[in-house]
Amino acid sequence: MTAASSDWNRGDQNLLDLFNSLGELLKMDVAASFASSMDQMASMVEGLTEELRKQWSQATAETAGGGGGGGGGFFDPILAFVHAVDWTEPWLIGLILFHVVLLVFAVVSRKRSNVQMGIFFSVLFGVYFAERLNTYLHRHWKSFARQPYFDSHGVFLSVVWSGPLLLVSTLILVNSLRTMTSLMVKWKRAELKHRAHAAKNKDQ
Repeated sequence: MTAASSDWNRGDQNLLDLFNSLGELLKMDVAASFASSMDQMASMVEGLTEELRKQWSQATAETAGGGGGGGGGFFDPILAFVHAVDWTEPWLIGLILFHVVLLVFAVVSRKRSNVQMGIFFSVLFGVYFAERLNTYLHRHWKSFARQPYFDSHGVFLSVVWSGPLLLVSTLILVNSLRTMTSLMVKWKRAELKHRAHAAKNKDQ
């Protein structure tokens, strides 16, 4: 009976060691893949943000140059942009509603990782093709708009299209990081409980 009990304890200990080894390997693999994915997403968002910053700087320089002296502050080009756009145009209202619905949907589905990743990559897809979209809209603006908003630099489309999409993608990225951290904490707690339970059974 003692030999059988000893064999049982050794088998349980071997199983526990195997579980711990697999858990460590899995955690390392998940952490590495997650870190790689986060680095890629962060680099994409950083590149798009840098492009927006360049376009905004060009627009600010043009506004200052056209204003005869450029003595205004930071908010002058913002106010000039707001006043230059006719926000009552139906397509602009529809675009704003689209961004609001997308933001609400991203917040509501924050606990569904598959939906969040679908939204995230769809948003990045939309931002990636913003330049081509701007070229197309620049050629056909008369069919839906009252003014030629779509300049060669793409500043207008960056503000009303790429900017809000990048905001949504950033929120999803932060939420994904928070969810992954929470899962890793739960995983570690479950592992500690298993070890405690195994040690208790071994003592008995």
